[in-house]
This record gives sequence, C-alpha cells and structure tokens, in this order.
Amino acid sequence: MANDPDPTDPADPADPAIAEARALLADASDVVVLTGAGISTESGIPDFRGPAGVWTKDPAAEKRAHIDVYRSDPDVRRGAWQQRLRTADAPAWEPNAGHHALVELERRGRLHTLITQNIDSLHHAAGSDPDRIVEVHGHGREVVCLACEMRAPMARALDRVRAGEVDPPCRACGGILKAATISFGQNLVEADLERAFRAAAEADLFLAIGSTLSVYPVAETVPIALRSGTPLIIVNADPTPFDAYAEVVVRGRIGEVLPAIVGTAS
Repeated sequence: MANDPDPTDPADPADPAIAEARALLADASDVVVLTGAGISTESGIPDFRGPAGVWTKDPAAEKRAHIDVYRSDPDVRRGAWQQRLRTADAPAWEPNAGHHALVELERRGRLHTLITQNIDSLHHAAGSDPDRIVEVHGHGREVVCLACEMRAPMARALDRVRAGEVDPPCRACGGILKAATISFGQNLVEADLERAFRAAAEADLFLAIGSTLSVYPVAETVPIALRSGTPLIIVNADPTPFDAYAEVVVRGRIGEVLPAIVGTAS
C-alpha cells in the first residue's frame, strides 16, 4: 500500500505505512538494501535525472559523461579534472540520518548486503562496513587507468592537477586516468553485479531506498528478490515501476522516514 504524507511533516512512526514497514523489518534477519540518489540528495548532492538534476538542467553534461567522449576529447577531460578539484576543495558532504539508520540496521545484525548506485562514498563515511557494500557504479575515491587498469588514490591525482597537470596521465603506462566510476558506455564490474544478484536472491527482506528502479541491470535485483518470494519495501519520493509489487511503499523525506522505520528516530 502507499502513503503520501506532507513531506514537510516529521515522519510519524505510527503512520500505517511506516508501521507496516517496521513490522516487516522486525521479522527479517537478512535484509538487502538498494540505495539510489534519493538518499544522498538530502546531504546536498544533486541527482542526475530529477526535476533539478544535473543532466536535466544541462543535457550536454550527460553526453560528456560517456566514456567515448572522455577518451577522445582532451577538453572534456580537463574540464572533468577541474570539476573534481572543485568538488574536493568544497566543504565535504556529510551522511544524513538515512545513512546512519542503515549503519544501525547493520549494528543490529540485520543487514545482509548494502547495494548502492551512488558514487559518493557516504555509506562509508557514515560507518557502514565496506565489506557489506557493493558499489555497482564505482566510486570516486580512486582513479583508474583506461589502458593498464592501474588504480591510485584520487587525492594523489588531484595533487598533480593542483601542481599544474591539467590532464594527468597514468604514471605506469602514460594512459588516460579517470575516476573509478562507471561512465556511460562502460561495463559494470561483473563480480559486483553477480554479488548484488546473489544477495537479492538470499534476502528475506528487500529494501529499495531513493532509487527510481529504472536503471538496469541494477534494477534487476528487485525482480530477483520478488521471484524468491521476498517482501519488498520501497522508500522513495516518487512512484517507481515496482510500487504495485511492494508490500509497502513509503513516501517522504528519507532522512526522516528511514530512521522511523529502523527505529532510530529521536
């Protein structure tokens, strides 16, 4: 069932949808969580496809996110490095109450696997166990060489940019460096995808948070869980293609709703 409270109101643990989600969570011991951009927008990180998303406001930015453009256009790479530098030098984004609620779920021994579509590392910053996180779209903590696949800390590459290298090459082979994120045109890491699918099949509760559930193959985790008879909870501001299949759909601000579901709300 769905519930559409005023998103400006604090989440009420007695709300029927939240109460039903809490009851499902109380009976689960192997919860698999999938998080999308919606959990991070409350930390100030803009999404890509929403009404005020990066690509919505600047469609050309989506084209620049394609790996073929990044490989072939030095100007795009130089611009990407400057953007990374601005992001690194800006005040750090902080995890919000939604991220911390998932840490508490893990602390209670209920979290099986945390699958995230986000590249912002906020689950790590909140204190989630890195061994339980599957970052299906990669992350920005490292750079990777597109030629030899050497990896190095992003901070070290950014120090080179600050020192005047506008498009720093790989020091091992001279190849092109990029953030260790998955761009359009790049394949996902097969081992990460297999791990996400396996976790979805093993879950006794699947919790989808802040995801449109429209980006494949990651969204395939939901039907995998459903085929296993696993109850589905969706926490999202907008409708998703799987709302009709969920045991409960909860609307509202994730930083308020998720703590109410997990039981960490003050």
